[in-house]
Amino acid sequence: MSNPDQPKTRKQEDAEQARMPYRHPQPKDAFPEIVIPHAIPEDERLWVPQAENVWFRPLCLSASRGYWVNLLRVRKSGVLSRHRHPQPVHGYVLKGSWRYLEHDWVATEGSYVYEAPGETHTLVVDDKVTEMITMFQVNGAMIYVDPDGGVLGYEDVFTKIDMCRKHYGEMGFGDGFVEGFIR
Repeated sequence: MSNPDQPKTRKQEDAEQARMPYRHPQPKDAFPEIVIPHAIPEDERLWVPQAENVWFRPLCLSASRGYWVNLLRVRKSGVLSRHRHPQPVHGYVLKGSWRYLEHDWVATEGSYVYEAPGETHTLVVDDKVTEMITMFQVNGAMIYVDPDGGVLGYEDVFTKIDMCRKHYGEMGFGDGFVEGFIR
């Protein structure tokens, strides 16, 4: 216990200051942070259907910067999609595993994957995997292509927002529920 009559040392003053919160307002136009306590939700309605046995859980939909962060969940084996990225993609495998037909590696639980801009690949979940969950940050768009690169369709942050808005409206959360993820 310190003596209140003794002056504080510089080290004690520095320690007190380190635990002091910032005392000024945040920038007026800054967006609020997003905090999702249970990113892998218990409520199944929070998973947005993307294809048969494929869902995503939005974490951040950055309309202002053109990227999205989501959890991708797959509960089937087989080919998910062949696609190309014009911007980098980051992935972190939380559960299960997956791979690309064009590479000889497998992304297993705990793996980090960096996908370079311009790469085209075919995502596959193998038969032994009952559930795969991966967090992806996708910048720009995903361009779906045939084996020769012919464009079949695309996804971007705006198509993701539309999918979420529709799904959450149908699930009773209301059309505005998705606004909590948009920055």
